[in-house]
Amino acid sequence: MIVFSHFYWITGVTITCIEELRQLARKRVPKMFYDYVDAGSWTEYSYRANEADLRRLEFRQRVAVDIAGRSTATVMLGQAVTMPMAIAPTGLTGMIHPDGEILAARAAKRFGIPFTLSTMSICSMETVAQATDYHPFWFQLYVMRDRHFVENLIDRAKAVNCGALVVTMDLQVFGQRHKDIKNGLSTPPKMTLRNLLDIAVKPRWCRNMLATRNRNFGNIIGHASGVDNIDAMVEWTAQQFDPRLSWQDIEWIKQRWGGKLIVKGIMDVEDARLAVAAGADALIVSNHGGRQLDGVSSSITLLPEIVSAVGDRIEVHFDGGIRSGQDVLKAIALGAKGTYIGRSMLYGLGALGEEGVTMALNIIRNEFDLSMAFCGKTNVAAVDASILRGNVFSAQHNT
Repeated sequence: MIVFSHFYWITGVTITCIEELRQLARKRVPKMFYDYVDAGSWTEYSYRANEADLRRLEFRQRVAVDIAGRSTATVMLGQAVTMPMAIAPTGLTGMIHPDGEILAARAAKRFGIPFTLSTMSICSMETVAQATDYHPFWFQLYVMRDRHFVENLIDRAKAVNCGALVVTMDLQVFGQRHKDIKNGLSTPPKMTLRNLLDIAVKPRWCRNMLATRNRNFGNIIGHASGVDNIDAMVEWTAQQFDPRLSWQDIEWIKQRWGGKLIVKGIMDVEDARLAVAAGADALIVSNHGGRQLDGVSSSITLLPEIVSAVGDRIEVHFDGGIRSGQDVLKAIALGAKGTYIGRSMLYGLGALGEEGVTMALNIIRNEFDLSMAFCGKTNVAAVDASILRGNVFSAQHNT
């Protein structure tokens, strides 16, 4: 790979944006796993709205402003970061690219932003920690019926030096994703003739998968009671996501954890207030990438009213639809103190592994920096809604 000023050239392909990484990932990742990433629930309305509503926001360009000495650095949840962004928790990352969680965590460490590991990761938290020399990463917790397992996850996260715990609130039940059903995506995946033929023409993926030992759900197998193989994990998992999740559980987790706590999946002002009352240190405005309730508003639509309601009492972060540095800038302008990328990271990972993740991060930072400059701002703290032409998503509810 040859790196030019703000684009990348690899074997006859010039990469300039996240969309080009997506196209390359689609060619290199087996279809069932690519579609797992690039899909939403039911009609995919909310999945598409996340991106479309960000595009609706327009900037105010300024000129003859001193934009020398710019910096994209800021702080998220007390942690210094090179830009207001973290890598979101994504399940099955190690199937998009073998050892995917390790590769993404290494890239995030070098870049200077948090990496968030999912409970449903392929590589275990201990494996990721060892591969990154125990550099602090964040851990995303699903609340299971088996509270002993949850306690064990929390204690393991402490032991590997995790810097924050992210509790996902919107996965008590699963949204239906048509592509996963049609592709036979399950645990383990259904090896239909169609899937086998598709995998056979992905030699890079096959070669890397054969070279790794990390092929199972490392945070669960060998740690949950009676779960020592993939078949036992399937049966256990089907019964474990807790539909009775409550804010009292969050208070209990906060006490057990004792560190920084983030709640993810907040899409309503009342839930935002309850997150504050439960003691969360930050909340993430997120509709789970449009993968859960289809028909819910885009994350960016609801961000301003949630910031207006609780932004003075809790750190508000944003997740959903970010495909460029301009999207990050728009979320910051509407009051977010940090943002998350999931699919954009996975496209880079699927396309080029660790190198692709680094490429995605650099592309987004460059776009963020230049767009901030065009708006006449030189640092993150100076960015506010004044850089946008009106605010089509202004807070509409009484707070």
